[in-house]
Amino acid sequence: MRPRTFDPTQTASLHVERASAVIDEALRLASEHHVPRAANDRVRVAAFGIDVQVAFCLPQGSLFVPGAVEDTTRALEFLYDHAEQLTTLILSLDTHRVFQIFHPSFWIDGEGKHPAPFTVITTADVRSGRWVATRDAEAAFDYVQRLEAGGKYVLTVWPYHALLGGVSHALVPAMMEFSLFHATLRDAPTVFEIKGTHPLTESYSVLAPEVTEVAGQRVGAFNADLFDLVMKHDRVYVFGQAKSHCVLSTLRDLQRKIAATDRSLARRIFVLEDAMSPVPPPPLDPLPPELDFPAIAKRSMQELKDFGMNVVRCADAW
Repeated sequence: MRPRTFDPTQTASLHVERASAVIDEALRLASEHHVPRAANDRVRVAAFGIDVQVAFCLPQGSLFVPGAVEDTTRALEFLYDHAEQLTTLILSLDTHRVFQIFHPSFWIDGEGKHPAPFTVITTADVRSGRWVATRDAEAAFDYVQRLEAGGKYVLTVWPYHALLGGVSHALVPAMMEFSLFHATLRDAPTVFEIKGTHPLTESYSVLAPEVTEVAGQRVGAFNADLFDLVMKHDRVYVFGQAKSHCVLSTLRDLQRKIAATDRSLARRIFVLEDAMSPVPPPPLDPLPPELDFPAIAKRSMQELKDFGMNVVRCADAW
C-alpha cells in the first residue's frame, strides 16, 4: 500500500518530515481500503528497524554505511507493500553525546591530542599511557579490559555521530514518514527504543550494552522487556545498519536469549539481508580478521541461518 507521499527515488532526501500530508494519506487509504486496527491482528507481525538514522544511512552522515541508501529504499518498499498487515513497528535510535568512551574527546595522548577516528585503543595502550582518559580513568581502563575479554570487539574510536539534538540523530526522513503513515493507518504507535546513552559503555546491540558493569558501577543490562515485546509476534522482520555491527549484535543477543529459552522461537526471525550493509574494512594490509567486517557479516548470516533464523531478501520475505 504505497501512498502518494512515498517516492522511492527520494530516500536520500534530507528534509523535515511532511507529517500532515503523510497522515492525511494514511487516513484516506485506511478509509478506502477498510484497514483494520493492528490490535485485531490474528497473525502478529513486527518490523524491527535498527538505527535507520541520518548518521548511518545518508551520505552526509559521519558514519555513513555504503549501500545504506539502497538498503533503506528496499526496506521502505517492503514496509509500504505490507503496511496493512504489519502489527508493530519498532525503531531503535543510537543516541550519544560528545563525551562518550568511543568518541575522540574521551582520550588524549602524551601531547594532549585526541585520537583520530577509527583509532583502536587496547588495554596495553591504556596501561602504557599511550592513551589517557580525560575523565573516569579507572572506569575507562576497566571498560577496555572487559571489552577485550569479551572477545567480540576492541575499543574503536568512532567519529562523533548520532549526537542527541542533532540532525544526524534523527531517523532518515523517509523512514520517519513511514512511521507516521503506519501509526495512523493501523492505529498503532511506533515503538522507539533509545540506546547508547551511557558514557562508559558501548551499545551496538539494541538489547544490551557490550559491558554491563565497570569499576563496580552498573552501566546497563539486558532489555528483557524489549525482548518480550519482539517475541510476542509471530514474525519479526529485521533491517537497518550496520550488518556487521549494530544489526549483527542485536541478532546475536536475540540468538543467545532464544537459545536459553526456546530455540523454536528462532523461526520467527526474518533477517532482511538486502536491507542492511556491513561497515567497510579499514585500509590495512594485512587486514586483521577481526576488522574484516564484510567477511564477519557474511559468515554470521550463515551462522544465524544455521541456528534457525530466516535470512531472506525483501522481495521474497513475506
